Amino acid sequence: MTELVNARFEVLDERFREIRGDRWMQRLHTGCRWTEGPAYFPAGRYLVFSDIPNDRILRYDETTGVVGVFREPAGYANGHLMDRAGRLVSCEHGNRRVTRTEHDGSRTVIADRFGGARLNSPNDLVEHSGGAIWFTDPSYGIDSDYEGHRAESEIGACNVYRADPATGEVRLVAGDFDRPNGLAFSADESLLYIVDTARRHIRRFEVTDQGTLTGGVVFGVCDTGSFDGLRLDEAGRVWAAASDGVHCFDPDGTLIGKLHVPETVSNLTFGGPKRNHLYLTATTSLYGIRLTVSGARPR
Repeated sequence: MTELVNARFEVLDERFREIRGDRWMQRLHTGCRWTEGPAYFPAGRYLVFSDIPNDRILRYDETTGVVGVFREPAGYANGHLMDRAGRLVSCEHGNRRVTRTEHDGSRTVIADRFGGARLNSPNDLVEHSGGAIWFTDPSYGIDSDYEGHRAESEIGACNVYRADPATGEVRLVAGDFDRPNGLAFSADESLLYIVDTARRHIRRFEVTDQGTLTGGVVFGVCDTGSFDGLRLDEAGRVWAAASDGVHCFDPDGTLIGKLHVPETVSNLTFGGPKRNHLYLTATTSLYGIRLTVSGARPR
């Protein structure tokens, strides 16, 4: 049963005052161990998300409110996206790979190694309009048996990669992270924002025409806990999951406001017919709230 929870918007800058939404959030589902990786599929009006320690992917139907199991076991899946062909692409902690679920239900491995060594545990991912999948590879899935399988890192570092599904090439694009996590392109794909959870900040990179990164300045620092997943809205504002809810940054890097949530938020995505329904995965639960802003549309 859906539960209503008070929605508290904290204005830290006048620019956030124009952003409004429901006076309550809906707790759409609860009883998980650690929810993550929401991805919205507009054609079916449903959302898939992970319950990592329980090794399952769940599916929320936006039209009926019903939540069911999409896949179990699920390779301790974490982040997901819907690619431009409407297919599910997933980071699998336990299997240490990035996979694509084809329309017939079969799975294709997009990346599982770099330089001959197994990946650590792919965490979150984003698709470029050219088809490449960019993903982060921290060690959470091999640090213990809780959300994967305990193992030693074969690579010896936690990096950010770019995988070409057509050729199978996996390229290192950033190697100076401690625990890279959530990532998101700007609407024009000229910028890539990447969270470093261990360092409690978001970095901003310029994306070159050759598919490489330059820059890497610190864009925003978390003042409560640390950041996890993030998304951009239509105005280029960055919405980042944090311990006390969601932090909203203006494109100039100013923290302008927060949406407080009663559980630690791991990730978020915009959905609904108008992309103005913000879905949040937060510890044991899935939340939803309708806003006066919409998520950025991919190129």
